[in-house]
Amino acid sequence: MNDRYDPGYGGDQYELVGYDEYGRPVYRQVPAQQTQQQTYDPYAQQQQQGYGYDPYATTGQQPPAAYDYGTGQQQPASGSYDPYASGQHQGGTAPHDLYGQAAAGAGTAQQPRVAEQTAHIPQQAGPADEEDVRDRPERDYHTEQFAFVEDPDDNSEDVIDWLKFTENRTERREEARRRARSRIVALVVVLALAAVGGVGYLWYAGKLPGLSSDDSATGTATAAGAQKRDVIVVHLHDTKGGGTATALLVDNTTTKRGTTVLLPNSLALTSDDGTTTTLAKSVEDDGSDGTRDALDTVLGTDIQGTWRLDTPYLQNLVDLIGNIDVDTDTDVPDPAAKKKGAAPLVNQGKAQTLSGKMAVAYATYRAPGEAQDAQLERFGQVLQGVLRKMSSDPQAATTTIQTLAQILDPSLTDKDLGTFLAGLSDLAKGGDYKTDLLPVQTDGTLSAQASAGVVKNVLGGTAKSPDKDAAVSVSVQNASGVKDNTEKARVVLLNGGFTFLDGGTPGSAQATSKVTYAGAADKADAAEVAKTLGLPESSVTKGGISAGADVAVVLGQDYKPSSD
Repeated sequence: MNDRYDPGYGGDQYELVGYDEYGRPVYRQVPAQQTQQQTYDPYAQQQQQGYGYDPYATTGQQPPAAYDYGTGQQQPASGSYDPYASGQHQGGTAPHDLYGQAAAGAGTAQQPRVAEQTAHIPQQAGPADEEDVRDRPERDYHTEQFAFVEDPDDNSEDVIDWLKFTENRTERREEARRRARSRIVALVVVLALAAVGGVGYLWYAGKLPGLSSDDSATGTATAAGAQKRDVIVVHLHDTKGGGTATALLVDNTTTKRGTTVLLPNSLALTSDDGTTTTLAKSVEDDGSDGTRDALDTVLGTDIQGTWRLDTPYLQNLVDLIGNIDVDTDTDVPDPAAKKKGAAPLVNQGKAQTLSGKMAVAYATYRAPGEAQDAQLERFGQVLQGVLRKMSSDPQAATTTIQTLAQILDPSLTDKDLGTFLAGLSDLAKGGDYKTDLLPVQTDGTLSAQASAGVVKNVLGGTAKSPDKDAAVSVSVQNASGVKDNTEKARVVLLNGGFTFLDGGTPGSAQATSKVTYAGAADKADAAEVAKTLGLPESSVTKGGISAGADVAVVLGQDYKPSSD
C-alpha cells in the first residue's frame, strides 16, 4: 500500500491509499518532511532486530490510523489494516501507522487530522473540497438504477417485432400490387391475341364483315378459293313416286366445317351435246358422269364422286343406324293408307323420331301446289339427321355402307364413301354443319349476287350459268283458272331444258290451250314445248308473241299438269 506515484514535475510524490466505491484508485500527496523521516534502511534494521521485527515497537508509537475518505474520519488501529473502517478503535491494539502521522497520545480515540492535499487523478475531475466531501450525504446506488447499452430494453423485442410486421406487410402489399399488374398485363395480351386470331380466322374463312362477296369482288373469293374441300353429289331416286332430288355434300377440311348444298331441279345446265338442259333432265338423260361434269362447269367446283341413293337404300340406311331425329315442318300421310283421313305417317313437330320408312316418306313428300324447293329442304333435313347418327369411326361407317350392298358409282368406293361420311358425321355432331339452298332464278340460271354466298364461300367456285339465249325461252300465261298450274308448267318446262318466262294471268279463263311461235325457225321448238306440256299438236299455231320469248303459251282449262 506504499506504492508511489510520481507525476514527473514539481518534485511532489503521491501514494496509493485505496480505492473508492467505484473501484478507482485514490492517491494522496506525500509531504517532503514525512518522506525524509520515513527514509530508512530496511536491511540495517534487519541486522539489529533480526527477522520479524515490529518497526513500530522500537519507536513506541502506534500504527497510524487509517483514513476513511467516505466519512472524513480516521479509523482506530487494530490488528490488521482496514482502510475503509468507520474511524473507531475496535481493539486494544493500536493501528499500524504506515505514514508516520500518528497522534501524540496512544490512548486518544480521535486522532487530529493532518492537513493534506488530495491527489489529482489524471484524466479525472479536480479534487473536491474536504468540507464539501464531509458534508455531502452518502448516496446509496443500486444496479437497477443504471441502464447499459448492452442490456435489452423490455420493449425492444416488441419494437423489433412491430418493425418486422410493418416491413412484411408493406412487402406483401407491394408484391400483391406487382402480381395484380402482371395479371392485368397478361389479360390484355391474351385478349389482344384472341382478337387478332379471331379477325384472322374470319378473314381466312371469308366471314369478315366488309370483305364478303357482296361487298368485294376479290376479298373473300381469294381466301375461299384457297381452301381445300372434298365434295360428292347425292342423287335421291324415288323408285315409287318418280323424280329425283340432288344435293352436294361438302367437307371443308381447311375451316373444319361441313355443308349440304341443295340443288333445285330447275338449275340450268349444259348437256353433253352443248344444248341447255335442267338438272332433273340431266340426271335422267345424261346419267351420273354427264351430270357431274355439267355441275362442275356451272358451279366451278370439283366433285370427286357420285352417290346414287335410291329410296329403298335410304330406308335401310336409316334402319341400320337406329332411326333419326328431325324437326318436321308438316304432316306426311301414309302412302299405304287405303282410307281417307287416316292418321299421318309422320307428324309435324320438334325432334320427331323417324324410322326408315318414315324418313323416305318425309324426304320425298311434296304437297299439292308446293314448290319443289320445299321437298328438297326436307331431303336435306333427312341427310343431316343421317350424318348425326352415323358413326364417326371410318371403319364402322365403311361397314355400314358395305352392309347396304348397293352398287356404287365406279368413281366412289365403299371405303371412300364410308370415310367421307364419317368425317361429316363428326362435324355434324359437333355443331359445325349446316344446310344451304342454292338460289336459282325463275329461268334456272344463277345470279351473281344470289349465288355468291353459296358458290364462292361454300363451294369455292364461280357461277357460270349457260347463256340463256342458247335455250328456247317460253312465256307462259295461266288462263286455266287454277293458280298452281303456273308453277307446275314452270317446273316441267325447266326440266325439259327450256327457259321459263312468267307471262302473268289473263283477265278471263280460256277453255283451250295455245302454243304460238313467231317465225318458221321456231315451229319445231313450239311443237316440242307443246309435247313437253302434254298439249296436242293442234294447239301449235303461228302468230305474234311478246318480246323476249321464242314461244308463247296460254294454258287453258284443258291443261292437265303432269306429276312432276
